[in-house]
Amino acid sequence: MTDVPLKVTTLNVNGLRSALRKGLRDWAAREQPDVLLLQEVRADPMPDALADLGYAGAWFPAQKAGYSGVAVLSRQPVTDVRVGMPHAEMDAEGRVLSAVVGGVRFVSVYLPSGSSGPERQGFKDRVLGDFQDWTATLLAEGLPVVIGGDYNIAHQQVDLKNWRSNQKNSGFLPHEREWMTAHLACGLTDTHRACLGEAAEYTWWSNRGGAYANNVGWRIDYLLASGVAVQGVSVDRDARLSDHAPLSGLIHREA
Repeated sequence: MTDVPLKVTTLNVNGLRSALRKGLRDWAAREQPDVLLLQEVRADPMPDALADLGYAGAWFPAQKAGYSGVAVLSRQPVTDVRVGMPHAEMDAEGRVLSAVVGGVRFVSVYLPSGSSGPERQGFKDRVLGDFQDWTATLLAEGLPVVIGGDYNIAHQQVDLKNWRSNQKNSGFLPHEREWMTAHLACGLTDTHRACLGEAAEYTWWSNRGGAYANNVGWRIDYLLASGVAVQGVSVDRDARLSDHAPLSGLIHREA
């Protein structure tokens, strides 16, 4: 890995075309992340969307049009692209994509939500264990790893405003939170939490009930790292490119 820091941003765009209309190009030109990990692209590959800003990379759309999909975009050369986990259910929905940039393997992940009902919660519960196994195998390869994405899980009470009333809701169920603890224990650092300490900072707000205006949010988007330090991790709450906020940090080689 180069000694020059890399700026990485993860963002659930909730539809790339929508995010472009809301100013994603201007935001990227101003903030200039070296690596941009996108989730919920909800479109076929759009390589021209940010090409004139120097971004190229890999796309993994869902089989269903206008649904899910992830991307790894970079202003530096992208190598060893791996599409999917592989996992039939997850890959049909375009949820995991990785590539190497500057000696670091970057993963864009969009884990399922279970909020629409028992069927989707069951799907979420099934794939969490498989994703954990896939992650452990990836880490065992020994290359530095940064996983960015929407996990659809708030890990601790501090990670959502109204935690008391959400203990029986998808995204804050006890077994989901326990899974997140085990996921981190396999060798990943929650870099955002490491920078926050005990402070609260959210990455997603419902479009209902004035949640954004009142900062009634959830921290469900993560930058997880192994083998590198990610510093200065913070949320650009004012970007308003999506119902999620961009989460960015600077990657340094660990001593």
